[in-house]
Amino acid sequence: MELLYAITLGVLTSCGVYLLLRARTFTVILGLTLLSHAVNLYLFASGRLVAGAPAIVGLTERSADPLPQALVLTAIVIGFAMTAFVVVLALKAAVELRNDHVDGENPDEDRA
Repeated sequence: MELLYAITLGVLTSCGVYLLLRARTFTVILGLTLLSHAVNLYLFASGRLVAGAPAIVGLTERSADPLPQALVLTAIVIGFAMTAFVVVLALKAAVELRNDHVDGENPDEDRA
């Protein structure tokens, strides 16, 4: 299970970085979202992957750490707010600049 989890984290992170390096705003937003999901999974895995174990210490011999679960919940809220802000910022830039290129210049236009 750990190997599958590590592969999933690697794929999410690499796809997120690849999309962040693209020149269009929509792909940058998708890349940020994929990276935030990868970070959430990483934080969740740091609390030990124990199936069926309670988060309360003392009930059984093995327990899950509740701190990463709380961190993931907080990161989900922050990631949602960040995504909403970036979407609004991208829409405003697209309306004002009349294109969706990240730096505001369309490389397809002739520069004469």
